[in-house]
Amino acid sequence: MMETIGSPTAEEPPPGLCSPSPKKEPYHKSNTLMDVQGFKWVRWRVWLCRFGAMLSLGLLLVLFHWRPRLGVLARCHSCPPATAEILLLRDCFGQQYVVEVLTEELDDGSLEQAGIEADGSDCRDTVQLHNEAVPLLRYYLFEGVRYVWVTRKGAFCRVSVFNEDWTCDTLCSYQDGLSRQEQESRRKIYGPNLIDVPVKSIMRLLVEEVLNPFYIFQILSIALWLTDKYYYYAACIFLISVISISVSLYEIRKQSTMLHSMAQHITNVTVRRSSGAEDSVSSLDLVPGDCVLIPQDGLLLPCDAALLAGECMVNESILTGESIPVMKTPLPAGGGRYSPEAQRRHTLFGGTQCIQAKGGRPGVGGAIAVVTSTGFDTAKGELISSILYPQPLNFRFYQDAMKFLLFLGCMALVGTIYSIVILSRTNATWWELVIRALDIVTIVVPPALPAAITTGTIYAQGRLKKEGVFCISPPRINICGKISLFCFDKTGTLTEEGLDVWGVVEVSGAVFSELVPDLRLLPKGPMLSALACCHSVALLGGQALGDPLELKMIESTGWELEEPAGDDKTLDSEFGGHRVLAVMRPPACQLQPKGLQAVALVQRFPFSSSLQRMSVVTVAPGGQPYLAFIKGAPEMLASLCLRESVPAQFSNTLHSFSSQGFRVLALAYKTLDGQTDLSNIKRAEVERDMHFLGLLVMKNLVKMESAEVITTLRSAHLRSVMVTGDNILTAVNVARACGMMGSDERVIFVHATPHTGQSLPSLRFHLGEGGMGATATHGSVDICTQDRYQNGMKYHLAINGMSFSALCDYFPEYLPKVLMRGTVYARMAPDQKTQLIKELQKLNYRVGMCGDGANDCGALRAADVGVSLSEAEASVASPFTSKSDNISCVPLLIREGRCSLVTSFSLFKYMALYSLIQFTSVLILYTEKTNLGDLQFLFFDMALVTLLAVVMGKGGPSTELQPQRPPASLLALPVLTSLTMHTLLLILGQISALLITISQDWFVPLNSTMSGAMNLPNLEDTSVFALSGYQYIIMAVVVTKGYPYKKPIYYNVVFVCVLLVLFALMSWLVLSPLPFLRELLKLYDIPDMNFKMLLVALAALNFIICFLLEVLIDRGLFDCLRFFRRRQQSKKQYKRLDVLLSESSSWPPLDQPLAPQQYTVIGLS
Repeated sequence: MMETIGSPTAEEPPPGLCSPSPKKEPYHKSNTLMDVQGFKWVRWRVWLCRFGAMLSLGLLLVLFHWRPRLGVLARCHSCPPATAEILLLRDCFGQQYVVEVLTEELDDGSLEQAGIEADGSDCRDTVQLHNEAVPLLRYYLFEGVRYVWVTRKGAFCRVSVFNEDWTCDTLCSYQDGLSRQEQESRRKIYGPNLIDVPVKSIMRLLVEEVLNPFYIFQILSIALWLTDKYYYYAACIFLISVISISVSLYEIRKQSTMLHSMAQHITNVTVRRSSGAEDSVSSLDLVPGDCVLIPQDGLLLPCDAALLAGECMVNESILTGESIPVMKTPLPAGGGRYSPEAQRRHTLFGGTQCIQAKGGRPGVGGAIAVVTSTGFDTAKGELISSILYPQPLNFRFYQDAMKFLLFLGCMALVGTIYSIVILSRTNATWWELVIRALDIVTIVVPPALPAAITTGTIYAQGRLKKEGVFCISPPRINICGKISLFCFDKTGTLTEEGLDVWGVVEVSGAVFSELVPDLRLLPKGPMLSALACCHSVALLGGQALGDPLELKMIESTGWELEEPAGDDKTLDSEFGGHRVLAVMRPPACQLQPKGLQAVALVQRFPFSSSLQRMSVVTVAPGGQPYLAFIKGAPEMLASLCLRESVPAQFSNTLHSFSSQGFRVLALAYKTLDGQTDLSNIKRAEVERDMHFLGLLVMKNLVKMESAEVITTLRSAHLRSVMVTGDNILTAVNVARACGMMGSDERVIFVHATPHTGQSLPSLRFHLGEGGMGATATHGSVDICTQDRYQNGMKYHLAINGMSFSALCDYFPEYLPKVLMRGTVYARMAPDQKTQLIKELQKLNYRVGMCGDGANDCGALRAADVGVSLSEAEASVASPFTSKSDNISCVPLLIREGRCSLVTSFSLFKYMALYSLIQFTSVLILYTEKTNLGDLQFLFFDMALVTLLAVVMGKGGPSTELQPQRPPASLLALPVLTSLTMHTLLLILGQISALLITISQDWFVPLNSTMSGAMNLPNLEDTSVFALSGYQYIIMAVVVTKGYPYKKPIYYNVVFVCVLLVLFALMSWLVLSPLPFLRELLKLYDIPDMNFKMLLVALAALNFIICFLLEVLIDRGLFDCLRFFRRRQQSKKQYKRLDVLLSESSSWPPLDQPLAPQQYTVIGLS
C-alpha cells in the first residue's frame, strides 16, 4: 500500500521515516520516500505574484515553473493535508511536484454500497450545501494514480487500499456480480478504468520546450548578440534552435502518440449483474469487484482480474517478453489474502491477450473473472507509469556533468569581473560594460554541452540496433560500461530452451529400476499416465501450446491431446458426466502396452515457482477411478509423498543425475476417494500423502555461445552469477560446463535453516564434490580444506532459495560475505531473484541481469542493466531486448557501453576546452580593446567545433573486452588535471602568439579610440584567431580516446577526413587566404610568410605538448604517484570486502554450525 501519514493520530511510521506531523508526512512511492506538504491559496498573495509576473515580463512565472516549491510558498500558506487545496510532493531525488486536491460529491450510503463500509466516513469529508451535509471524497491524481484521503489513517492513500486486503473468498463472493448502483458508487471512488497517456497539443509542447533552461539561455543569448550587432551568428543559432525544437517536438509527439495508442484500450465487455442479468458495458466503467464474462475466443484484457471459473490460455509477451502462452486456472477459494504475484497463475493481467477461454460457463463457453485492479493500478499501468515517469539514474557521470557546469559558471563570473575591470579603464559606457560582461557568460557556459555528451550514446544505440539489440532507455547504455557483475538465468539463457528426454527411472517396491530411455516402452501403470497427463498444454487451432518441457514430455509418450469442442458434452458423457478439461488418448502403436485407456483431466493446478510443482486430477472412461498426479522438483515432491514410497537411495540417485547436468523432475500419484467432489477439491487436499512414482530425466544442453561468453567475461574480471529455479547440483554442473567455475575450483554449499519450534536458525558450509577434490579421499579432503586459504585455492559458494531466505532473515551479518563468493543461486523464486539483485547493488556492484523475461521480469527491471532475450523488437520487461537467443549480446553491450562512456568523456572534455579556448581568446582581446568578429565566432562554432563534435563519437568499440573499466567520474583527479593543464597550455599558446606578433618590426597597433569588433581587422585579433583555430582542431585529436575501449582513431574514417579537411582549411586561412574570405572574416593581411609559418609551428608545438601530456596522464602518471603514498581503501563496498575475505584464513568455516549474531563480523561502514 502506498500512503501518506498526516495526522498525529496516525500509526507510527516504520523506522527511518520522518515523524508524522499535521503539516508534513512521508509516504512510500515506488520504493522511495516522499514528503507531502499541504497548502491553501492566499488570495492577496496570488494577486501580488500576478503583478510581479507582469513587471518581470513573465520571468517570475518561468522561475515558478522551474522551482514549483517557490511558486507554492509565494502564493499559499501551510495547512494540514486534511484541509489542503494544494499538495507539494518531493521525492528522495529532490524532484518536486505540485498537485491539486480534487473533490467528488458522493451519495448517502454510496461508500457502503461500494463495499468499503469498514472505512465509512473515514474517506470522505462533508460540505454544507443549502443547509444539508453533502459527503465529499477528497483525492488527488499523481502519475495517473488516484489517492484518497482516509481520516482513520490520517493520510492520502492509494485508492487500491480499499481492495488490498481482499481474500480469495472475498473475490469468489463477487461471482454473482454488482448491481448498477454499486458499480456507479465504486466508479466515483476508483475513477475510470483508463491508462491515459496525455498527448499534448503542439502549442503546449512548444511552450514547455521553450521554457527549458537550455532554450531560455539561448533566447537571452540571441537577444544579447543582436544587441551587440552579431547578426549572422545570432541568426544562425536561432535557425539551429528552431530546427532542434522542431525535431524535439516531433519526437516527443511521436512517442507520446505511440505510447497513448499502446496504453489506452477501450472496448465493450460483458459483466454479470447481481440480478443475474448480463450487461454490455464500456471497459471505462469497470471497477474492482465487477464480474466479467470472457468469451470463448478470448479478448485483449482491459484490467487485472482473478479467474474464478474456467481456464484461459493467455499471451503475456507484452509484460514479460515471453512468447509462450500461459495457462490460467481458477482461483482456489480460501481465507488467504489475494496477491496478484502469489496467485499469478490465477490472475489475468491487463494488456495481455486471452487467446482462448473454456470451461467456465456450461452451455455458453468462455470463462468468468472478477476485476481486481483498474487503470494505473494494473500491472500494465505500472509498466506504462515506469516508462512515463522513470526514476533518475543514479550514475555519477551525469551528476558530475551538472556540477562541472556550475564550475564553468563560476569561471564565467571571474571572467565577467575581469572584463568589467579591463573595460572600465577605457572610456566604455555602462551599456557596453553590461553587454561585454554578459557576452562572457554565453561563451564560458556552453548550452550545447548536455546535448553533446549524448552523441556517443546515440551512435551506440544505432550500432546496437543493427546487431539486434533494442534499447528503450538510452542513458543506461553508459551504465553498461561500468557493469562489474552479470547475473544469468539458466534455462533458455545459458542452456537450450528445449529439453531432450533422457529417460525415466521408475520406482518398483520402493527401489529404483533401471533407466528406461524410451517412454513408449514403459509398462501400463500410473507412471505412464502421469507422464501423459500431468501438464498444462492446450490446443489452439489444432496445435499444442505450452511449456517446451511438457510438450517434449507428451511427445515422448506418443499420447495425443484432445479437448472438448465448444459446448460439446460428448467427452463429459464418456467420462462419467465430469466436466472434462482435456483428454489424453494412447496411440495405436505396437510399442505401447495393450489395454491402455484414455484419461480425462477434470481438475488442474498449474505450476507455481513458489510451490515448485503442478498437479492434475484425472478420471478414466466411465468416471472411475479418481487419480491425482503431481510433477515438480524432486526434493519438494519427496516431502509430499508417503515416506515408505520414497526409495532409500533417492538422494544418491538424484545427486548422481543432477551432478551430471541432467534436469530431473519427480512424479507421484494417489487414488482419491470415489465420493470426492472433484469440481471443488482443494489443491492442499490433492498434493499430500502421494505415492512416489519415479524420476523423469531430461538433458538440457548448454548453448555453444555460453562458455565463450562467460570465459570472455571472466578474463575481463567481470563476475558471472547463475540465478535459476533448477536443482542446485544441476546448476553447479552447468556452471562448470559454461566456465563460471574452473575445473580446479571448489564448490562449497551453503545451507541455512530458519527458526522452527524445534530448533534455532543455523548456518553451515560444507564442501561439495568436483574440482580438485573429485577423486580425493576423506582424509585428503580434510588436509586440503585446512590448507585451502594458505594455498590461495579458489572456491565458489552455491546456495538454494530456501537457504537464501533464511540467510537474509536470520544471518544478515553473513549475507555480504556469501554474496561476494556466491556463484550459483538455485531454486530461486522470482521475488528472490529480485531481492538478490538489490542485495548485490547494496555492495556497490553495478549489476546486469540476462534472462528470457518469463520469471525474471522483476530482476530485469531491478538490475542496473536488464537484458531480455526475446523475439520482440522492444519489451517493457527490461531496458534492453536482444533478438538473439543466446548471451552473446552481453559482451557486445558492455563493449558498446564502455565505448559510449569514453566517447561521452571525450566530448565533455572537448566542449569544455572549446569554451575555455574561446573564453581565453575573448579575454585576451578584451585586454587589447578588441574582440572576435561575428563571422569568426560563426566559423569556430559551426564549421569547426560542431562538425568535429558530431563526427567524433562515430568510432566503434574495441573488439576485445579488457579487464579495466573506464572511469565514471568527471571530477576525478586525472580528468581535472588534464583539463587544467590543457587550459594553461592553451592560454600560454595564445599569449605567445600575441607577444610574438607584437614583437615584430612591422607590427601596427590597433585603433585605441575604438573597441570591440569595430576596430577589426587588426594584427592582435588575426594572430589569436589563427592559433585558437588550430587549438580547436588539435584538442579534438588530443581528447579522442581509442584503446582499450574504442577502436583506434584511424578506424573513424569520417572523423579523420574531417580533421584533415579542417586542418587544410585553417592552414589556408592562415597562410594564403583569398582576399574575399579575408575581408569576410575581417582578417589582417600579413605579408610575412615566415611569421605565418611561425604561428603554424607554434600550433604544432602546442599539439605535441598537449598530446604527450594526455598520454602521460592516461598511461599511469597518477598510478606512479600512488605508489609513493599509502594505498587508500576503495570507496566500493564489494572491493573492501573482497580484500578482507582474501586475507581471511578462516572463511568460510566448514562443517561448523553457526548461530545468528547481533553484530556484524566485518565492518562495512
